[in-house]
Amino acid sequence: MTVTTISGYEVHVDPEGFLTSFDEWDEHLGRVLAAQIGIDLTDEHLRVLRFLRKDYEEVGETATLRRVSTLAGVPTKRLFELFPKKPAKKMAYVAGLPKPHGCV
Repeated sequence: MTVTTISGYEVHVDPEGFLTSFDEWDEHLGRVLAAQIGIDLTDEHLRVLRFLRKDYEEVGETATLRRVSTLAGVPTKRLFELFPKKPAKKMAYVAGLPKPHGCV
């Protein structure tokens, strides 16, 4: 995997820019990644990101929108508001997780 520097962080990324090492992420880096795609993180965003990371640790794959909506209690419509256009892909990117299966 490629190593790149993002705001002073040296991180491993795949060809699409998704982090490939779970332990290289922290909330500050998440804020930087979010800003790169035009999102200013709020506590509500962070709640979703924390759920995604915890779920990934337990399940071993990035949660789908349906899983986030059901288990984290965030309606799908709200996920689209928080992470416009491609919420699953954007949530995974900002959370430092692999792109979810089925995302183009």
